[in-house]
Amino acid sequence: MAVDSQLQALGGAEKAAMLIMALGEDGAAQIFSMMDETEIRAVSRHMAKLGPADSQTVEALLADFAEQLAASGSVVGNCDNTERLLSKVLDRRLVDDIMTEIRGPEGRSLWERMARVEAPKLAEFLQNEYPQTAALVLSKLPPDHSAAVLSLLQDDFAMEAVARMLKLEAVRADILEEIERSLEACFLTHSVKAAGPIGRDPHQQMAAIFNRMDAEREARFLDGLSAQDEDAAARIRALMFTFEDLAQLEAAALQTLIGAVDRDRVCLALKGASERLRGIFFANMSDRAAGMMQEDMQSLGPVRLRDVEAAQTELIEQAKSLAAAGEIALADAHNDDKLVY
Repeated sequence: MAVDSQLQALGGAEKAAMLIMALGEDGAAQIFSMMDETEIRAVSRHMAKLGPADSQTVEALLADFAEQLAASGSVVGNCDNTERLLSKVLDRRLVDDIMTEIRGPEGRSLWERMARVEAPKLAEFLQNEYPQTAALVLSKLPPDHSAAVLSLLQDDFAMEAVARMLKLEAVRADILEEIERSLEACFLTHSVKAAGPIGRDPHQQMAAIFNRMDAEREARFLDGLSAQDEDAAARIRALMFTFEDLAQLEAAALQTLIGAVDRDRVCLALKGASERLRGIFFANMSDRAAGMMQEDMQSLGPVRLRDVEAAQTELIEQAKSLAAAGEIALADAHNDDKLVY
């Protein structure tokens, strides 16, 4: 097949994948840093399926890109051009979501502004709505805000909202608009068309919400959910912040955590940790402290798994307490964005 024909057979996402691959690791890293998770996933799928591409095809692609850029005379950034380009590589619903945020008054979408509504006020409003409405609203808020609101709802109502969030599907446009109008009337002064249904796995989203709760509330919700749907509860537990996720803490945060927990408990917790996590902990101690910790771990000998897990849970809960007090920042284990409590 001729090179021109090969290029014509490629879709926009496939061309983007080939172009990124041609840029090398450093160039690709810069491009990915400016893309969101959905875009990265879409392009990555094509990168994985790309297979070998001969130098002539790659050169033709780069030349085609350069020619298009030159033919345009200049790069014009505006809403229409942005929307047209996004439509070439993204799902229409996601494009609408992104453009809504861009075009929204004050640069913020309705749901971004809803995240600024105080949790008690929003909880009072949702308590008088249908659980399905509460589920939709909570699904569109940042996890920390959803956690705060859920904690203020009556237990039965909150559990019903959680169950519905896990099964949330696309919402009819007229119903969504009615909910938006109600929210606008109660809390906001500017009207803006809101985003469509969420694209994130609801179990992953719920895990992020539960991670923002204190240990007592987290246990209460998980126990209640287990009674309704053990499989869903198990999936959420598997996605929640784990001991190994402490590796994602910044150095200063990890040092604060180490200093806040009894040394013997850290030693026991690390006994069951991966070599990678142990190395990260030791790197955030003085050489003397790290050496003593390693000696103590060896002297412990065999330990019971449940004792190790209890010590690890203690460190996780301490990390969450420090985050809630604003002393450290935790990273969402399934999303690289930093989340500050």
